[in-house]
Amino acid sequence: MKRNQFLLTLLSASTLAFTSLADNRNDDRDTPYQTKTFSGKINAVRAETSGGSLTIEGGTDMNAKVEMYVRANNWNDKLDKDEIEDRLKDYDISITQEGGTIVATAKRKSNNDWKRGLSIAFKFYTPRNVSTDLRTSGGSIRMASLSGTQKFRTSGGSLHLSDIDGNINGQTSGGSIHMDRCHKDIDLQTSGGSIEAKESSGTMRLHTSGGSIRLTDLKGSVDAQTSGGSVNGSNIEADIKAGTSGGSVRLANVAGSVDASTSAGSVEVEIVKLGQYVRLNTSAGGIRVRMPLDKGMDLNVSGNRVNLPDGLAKFDGSIEKDRVRGKLNGGGVDVRISANSGSVSISR
Repeated sequence: MKRNQFLLTLLSASTLAFTSLADNRNDDRDTPYQTKTFSGKINAVRAETSGGSLTIEGGTDMNAKVEMYVRANNWNDKLDKDEIEDRLKDYDISITQEGGTIVATAKRKSNNDWKRGLSIAFKFYTPRNVSTDLRTSGGSIRMASLSGTQKFRTSGGSLHLSDIDGNINGQTSGGSIHMDRCHKDIDLQTSGGSIEAKESSGTMRLHTSGGSIRLTDLKGSVDAQTSGGSVNGSNIEADIKAGTSGGSVRLANVAGSVDASTSAGSVEVEIVKLGQYVRLNTSAGGIRVRMPLDKGMDLNVSGNRVNLPDGLAKFDGSIEKDRVRGKLNGGGVDVRISANSGSVSISR
């Protein structure tokens, strides 16, 4: 009994210490080292930092504010103000206004002593109608409540986008992507993380080389590709192309044309409204598709076994165990389904 009480006390103390450390870290990040305000018509932000995050929050007012946060690259290093000022001598820091553009940069003069490295982050508060050009090699990028063209790159962090109305072009080499309520032309790419996109519309290109993709409540046109995960989607009112080399594809409640393929998994698709075509392919699994069968279709379906529902009275063509070819209801929508080493099941 005493031993259990001792362990409980030790666990409580450890939890308290961890919470205190986390709070201290948050305090460090939530206290700006420097703040600058700008007036006049602000319509663009250009920023570059080599070791910190970049955050843009639009829709505040007609003025703008920039906060700079500084901490050691190693979370365990606690730096006082004098130490920070001493290390900042190794950096060229600039926060200025050039016409209607706010420019913030933090560049290290040399990389001789990595132990003296700093993480320098910028947070911008701007009007909503602002375009951006952002670069960071060691932090995440967060953007919210903006209208305009957004262009950004990071080599070591995630991308978080919310309520963006404008063309978006973003890339990360080492993090995940989260997007919601974004519109117009969207091109997002990551080499090492997952992608989540929801409640958005427009022409969307979402590519990752090392993670899964989740799509919810999208409209327009979607190109979602991954080399190392699954693709899952629901409530998609769009023409969608979904592909993976290392997982399954599952799409539900789709209204539009569908092109879904995988090299190492199954394909499951529910179509509530047909578009111009249905193209489903897998090299190492089965295919299950549910769709309206009262429309005109040109069927070309193959697999180890092809299962069709009963009552296809208006079908003109050939039905074999492993292949179906012909016209349904006079022909129309181009339907091509192929499972190289699995079965195909089609239902209403």
